[in-house]
Amino acid sequence: MATHFFSYEELRQTDIVEYLEKLGYQPQKITNNDYWYLSPLRDEKEASFKVNRKLNAWFDHGSGKGGNFIDFGVLYHKCSFEQLIEKIENFFSFHPGNVPVQPPLINTQEAKEALEPKIKVIAARPLTNSILCRYLDERKIPVEIAQKHCKEVYFELHDKRYFAIGFENKSGGFELRNSLFKGSSSPKDITQINTVDAKEVAVFEGFFSFLSYQTLHQKNACLTNFLVLNSLSFFVKSRQFMEEHDKINLYLDRDEAGIKNTQSALKWDIKYIDKCHLYENHKDLNDYLLHKSQHFRQGQKLGRHF
Repeated sequence: MATHFFSYEELRQTDIVEYLEKLGYQPQKITNNDYWYLSPLRDEKEASFKVNRKLNAWFDHGSGKGGNFIDFGVLYHKCSFEQLIEKIENFFSFHPGNVPVQPPLINTQEAKEALEPKIKVIAARPLTNSILCRYLDERKIPVEIAQKHCKEVYFELHDKRYFAIGFENKSGGFELRNSLFKGSSSPKDITQINTVDAKEVAVFEGFFSFLSYQTLHQKNACLTNFLVLNSLSFFVKSRQFMEEHDKINLYLDRDEAGIKNTQSALKWDIKYIDKCHLYENHKDLNDYLLHKSQHFRQGQKLGRHF
């Protein structure tokens, strides 16, 4: 039987709304170009999965993940890029009107290269953009705190220009976030924020958890160093730096990967202390802040135990 291949670009441009419809998902509401769904990636009762049809991009507010059609397909089907091509080919074989005409052949190496986002940073400046400030407000992060640690970054991706909140790592790359996009520019690395003579270090997976910690401590900052991993793949690699401190406070996400890495660290040394019980029933520190923001605005000291 002959095999047909999609190109990366054709697969990326697949209409997310149309594909969700074929999977059996209907939008709960539609506002201009924004289609809101009950998340197909997890169980929820209120629609927090948004697809911007004009950009053909999605963002799951409940998980903090987003991207293009390929990003969704890999997560939804829990498969590799190569497996996704096969699944989509089989899927569209029942919907011949959607099959691209004479799509070019791609090989495995091309597929792997295509998965790597070609992000080119154009400019990084002080964070003032009103749209990004509004996004920070949605995440309950004061603009003045974000301005101390982040920048307003303009970048190119797939020959189009975008802007996002940028959090710089020690090698000059940026973690990039806005309401529709989650990605990073090369090189990927950790971010270290050191305080003179600090004996402790606080460790976070992502920079929104770090900003949430700063928000909770804005009136009573403590003497500690900070390590933002930007990817859990750097956790083990950062062990030497972490163990230079007398106390290592772990604020990793409360998901399978975060819990697994925390449990491993607790076996390494008694210096490691698991802090995730302080935001129990929440997926991470920012989720905790979001749910407690009303009390926080009323002046309660949410951060007193952190």
